Order: sequence, then C-alpha cells, then structure tokens
Amino acid sequence: MITSPQVQSIEPSPLHRSVLPDAPALSGLHPQLSLPSHSNACSVHVSGRRRYGLVNISRGIMAAQEPSPPSSLEGNKPGFPKKILANNLEDKHLCNSCQKILRRPLQAQCGHRFCSFCFNKLVSSGPQKCSACIKEELFEEPTSILKPGGAFPDNAARREVEALAAVCPNEGCTWTGTVREFEASHEGNCDFMIIMCPSCKELMRANEQERHNERECPERTLNCKYCKEPFLLKNIKAHDEICPKYPMICEGCAKKKIPREKYVDHIKFCSKFKTPCRFHVVGCDTSVEKEKIHDHERQCSYEHLNLLLHFIMGIKVSLESLQPQTLEVASQKLQVLHQSLRELELKMSQLGGGGPAPVQGACALTLATSFTPLPSAMGAALELQLQSEKTKVAELSRRCQELELKVNTFENIVCVLNREMERSCTTMEAYNRQHRLDQDKIEILSNKVRQLERTVSLRDLSIVEMEGKMREMSAATYDGVFIWKISDFTKKRQDAVAGRAPAMFSPAFYTSKYGYKMCLRIYLNGDGTGRGTHLSLFFVVMRGHSDALLKWPFNQKVTLMLLDQNNREHIIDAFRPDISSSSFQRPVSDMNIASGCPLFCPLSKLDSKNSYIRDDTIFIKAIVDLTGL
Repeated sequence: MITSPQVQSIEPSPLHRSVLPDAPALSGLHPQLSLPSHSNACSVHVSGRRRYGLVNISRGIMAAQEPSPPSSLEGNKPGFPKKILANNLEDKHLCNSCQKILRRPLQAQCGHRFCSFCFNKLVSSGPQKCSACIKEELFEEPTSILKPGGAFPDNAARREVEALAAVCPNEGCTWTGTVREFEASHEGNCDFMIIMCPSCKELMRANEQERHNERECPERTLNCKYCKEPFLLKNIKAHDEICPKYPMICEGCAKKKIPREKYVDHIKFCSKFKTPCRFHVVGCDTSVEKEKIHDHERQCSYEHLNLLLHFIMGIKVSLESLQPQTLEVASQKLQVLHQSLRELELKMSQLGGGGPAPVQGACALTLATSFTPLPSAMGAALELQLQSEKTKVAELSRRCQELELKVNTFENIVCVLNREMERSCTTMEAYNRQHRLDQDKIEILSNKVRQLERTVSLRDLSIVEMEGKMREMSAATYDGVFIWKISDFTKKRQDAVAGRAPAMFSPAFYTSKYGYKMCLRIYLNGDGTGRGTHLSLFFVVMRGHSDALLKWPFNQKVTLMLLDQNNREHIIDAFRPDISSSSFQRPVSDMNIASGCPLFCPLSKLDSKNSYIRDDTIFIKAIVDLTGL
C-alpha cells in the first residue's frame, strides 16, 4: 500500500485511449487521481482518500468504463450469510449494502464493494448516494454517487472470498469446503436447510419434505382408496359421507363392504333389514325385519286394529269440527237454494222486455212483449244474485258428494276391520291354546332337567370323594415312616400369621396295611405356648378301617423331625404316648385330639439363613416305632 500523497501523475496511454475514447474521464473520477509507478498496486490514494480495486490499470480502466454485468442467474441473490465462514470474518469481505459476505462483488467509483444483486437493487430506481461514504464522512460528488453502469466486477475480491473456508449454516449439517464449493454444489441443496411447505406454510427441513408431503401436511391431497377421486386431507370425513364406493355394513344381515351406491338396492331385497311396520302411519313404532313383517302383522293385528280405530275416530271428529253443519242441515239448505233459484228464474221470465231480442244473463229467456222492459241495472243485479246462488248450490253439492264418499269409505274400512278382528280373535285363541300346551311341556322338561342336575351333582360329589381317596392312597405309606413335603412355605406362613389358615393337616399314613391310621398337624406360626415364636408340630391318631383288630390305647413311640436339606443337623423331637390321654384312645370320630410339640422349632431359626428351607419348601418326617406290633 502506498501512503505518500506525493506521487507522480500518470496520463492515460494511447492504448488506453484507443480502448476508451473518453479516457480523460479517468481523471474525471477525481481531479487529483494519481497512481503508483508499478502496475500491481493493491490500492491508491486520491486526495488522501483510499480507493480500492485498481489492481491492473489497463484492465481496471476498461472494466470501469465497460462493466460486464453478471448474468441473471449469478446476480439474483444477496450476499452469503456470515455464519458460513469457518474462520474469523473480516470487514473487507462484507457488502456495504446488505452487510453480508460479498457475492459476485462489484466495486463502485468511490471504491466501496457491493454484491451484484445489492448494487443493481440500489440503482434500479435511479442514482443513489453511497451510504458507506456518508458513514465514513468521505462523501464527494460525483464520485460517491451510485448509478447504473458505475461499478465494475471486482474479480480479485471475488477470488479471495470464494477461497475462504466455509461451513454449512444449517443446524445439524456437517458439510465443509470453500465458499465457491458452497455456492456451486451445496447452497440450496442442503438436506438440513429450513424450507416452508407451500400448502400449509409449516417450516421443516428439506430432508423431511417428502415425509411431510406424504404423511403430515394437513393440506395434502389424497386419492380415495375406494373411488380414486382426489380430495384434501381435511375433507376426508366429508368425502367419506358422499363417496359412492365407500363400504357400508348392512344393519340387517351384517354384510360388509357394500358400496354406498349399491346400498339402497341391497336393503330393498335384504330380508334381514329392519323396516318400519306398514301401520306406522297410524302409530305403530315397531321396526321389523322384512322376512318377519307378516309374522309381526299377524301377531299384532289386535293392536293394529285399535290404532286404526283411534285414527279413524280422530279423522271423523276432525271432519265434524270442520263442517259448519251436519249432512241433514246441508241437504235442507240445498233444497232452499234450489227453491230460490226456481223463483229467480220465474221472475226473470216475467220481467222480460216486449221486443224479440234476448236478454243477456246466466240463462237466456225470451221475455213477453206485453211487459215493460226491465231496467238494465236491476237486471244485472238479479243476474249476479242468480249466479251467486248457483255457485253456492254447486259448492254444497260437491261437499255433500265428498262427505258421502268419505262415509262410504269409512264404512268399508270398518267392515274390513271387523272381519280382521274376528280372524285375529280366532288366531289369538288358537295361540293361547298352543301356549298352554307349550307351558305344560316346558314344565315337564324343567322337572326332568332338575332331576338330571341333582343326579349330576351327586355324581360330582362322588367323583370328588374318589379323587380325595385316590390322592390319600397315593400319598399314604404303610411302614410307620412318613415324609411330608410342604411347598410355598412363605405364602402359607403369611396365611398362618394373618389367621387365614393357622393349621395344616398332612395326608394319612399307616403302621401297616391293616395298622393304625395317623396324620400330622402343623402350625406355621405356632400354637398355644409357641404362638408367634415357634413352629408347632402335632401327631394325630385317626379312625381307620381296622381299628377293631388293633390294641388300644395307642402306645408306640413317635419321632418328629424337621429335615436339614443338607443332611447335617435335623431338628428332632420324640415322645411316647400317655395312655391315659384321650388323644391315644380308640377314635370315636374321624380323628382324635392332636398331641405333640408346641415348641418344636423356633421361628427365628427359620427366618435366618438356614438349610431347612430351600426352594421355598420344607420337609417334615414322622417315624412311628413298630416294636411290639
């Protein structure tokens, strides 16, 4: 950079003049324009002010005089966003209009750079003052006036900008490269750029547009899968209501996938479709399947006749209230009107004129010539009165005929209803007889069903007893040694603590096939003195089939054991029966009172880590000494 203002003045060469006919205009840029002696200077001073971009004198002058504006494809965008730079941003790379990174930079006469798009936009409405010159307090006319054709492409600045390292400004994108590569291949093609849906105006990423258009956009167009017609998603319910191919379900036969356009034809012939009864016009609210409509009318004929009777009576009352007179009064009035009509015709014949000309009126009568002609006003009045009376007579005749026709119709309906009532009564009596017979049959069948249910219940009880005996026989031993496996120990212990099942009985075992019958009784939460602290175990003598052949009282030594599942330290307790106790006498009930060890095993020993409980299971062993048997 040259800082000294005292430099030699350079006149344009003939070459420059040949390229630029108005080459002296170069000095017109500023009257004191001076350039350094070498041609590759990066900047020059004009009256102490720095001017940029005059790198190659010949090319710079030519470019300044004949700028080649960028194409429409190159100059239709403002500068690059600042966020694309991977390194620190420098002010010289910014457009003085949009304050973004220069895109296709142009250098104005004043030396400031602008994006091609921004410069063309500024001068599109005419010459403008350079805001950068004003801001830097360097404004001078005409140099600081921006006007069309007053700037040239700054290729050096463009190459410098395009070589800068760039990153994609869109969040989530990892693209890196140069500004040139960004503009050429990535800008506008990034999958992470935010775009707006043209239909619903929702913002989204570019890579989500296809999914949005197909699945999410509320304004998207769909093709009906039934009729293939297009419609907007928001109108899907409205379209389903009018779609001619929409599948419907028959309410009668439950047939599915009936197109709406064929639904009406289907229900016309569907025997299961419910339709209103034919007597709904007189008050029957029942809807019946088509195939059962005749059965309904036959069964409800009495109710239908009652409805018809009430309907007809209502019509009769309405007609009577609408008529001002009864039929007899109307007939009398009709006779009076006929009499008045005859009198009027007689007067008209008597009051006729003497001339042969006919009288114009409702009836043409030839009047006698011996009478004085009737005044025209009076004749017209009589004629009008005659016409009025005739009209009234015709109206009354018509109404009488209508009433007679309605009365005849009602009489026919009543006759038909009477016959239908008689048939219905006969049918009803037959139904009642059949109903009584059916009731008798139902009662007989009900008694048989109850008998069968009692038989089945007794057999179920027998089966349960047999199953219990089989389980007892399968678990029984006949050598005086019995091992009782108690699984789900934790749950059963909780039931015992809660009081739901404090005691448990083991299956029976024997000293021999025809020996004593015995079982064990255990309290998992203790009993008596051991309640809550010990596990209590008792021995029970039961009533057996061979008790009459055995020696009584029971006097065999009994050993009770809680087995250590590691076979190391069993908990053992043994006793010899007290022959005076009732617990060891010959049983008179299913079992005697239990006798044994209420303090058999401390519960604390089972709560700690031990080998007596494994897989939530314990084993109790009983040994009855068979000596002497």
